[in-house]
Amino acid sequence: MAYDIYQLENSYQNIGSGMVGELEKPISETEFLANLKSIFKVKVIKHTALTNKNIKKVALCGGSGSFLLKNAINSKSDIYISSDFKYHEFFDAENQILVADIGHYESEQFTTEIFYEIISNKFPTFASYLTETNTNPVNYF
Repeated sequence: MAYDIYQLENSYQNIGSGMVGELEKPISETEFLANLKSIFKVKVIKHTALTNKNIKKVALCGGSGSFLLKNAINSKSDIYISSDFKYHEFFDAENQILVADIGHYESEQFTTEIFYEIISNKFPTFASYLTETNTNPVNYF
């Protein structure tokens, strides 16, 4: 039987799941978490134990991103922001990285604004509107 094996690599790093970036200046973990809570308008952030390191390199994946935790660790990021981590998956961080689970909806909530801007720029004569309906099925008490 004949077959070919092709290595699967993402040669275009601007697409795919997740992103890694760096802050201009490092900040403390608690300051970063407070900013994250404010920016994403979340009531609570589930996270692993603090590593007592400053945050400089940040990995992020909107939606369910626990499958990229090893990638975030390998990228030498200080924090990984995503959602839908199961209880035992928090142990996978092994004190190498701070994991911040901000919630699935919360991690994707700004995509409507991104698509609105893209559609408005590409089709300036097309009437575009942003919904005001909150579709998050999760509520907090």
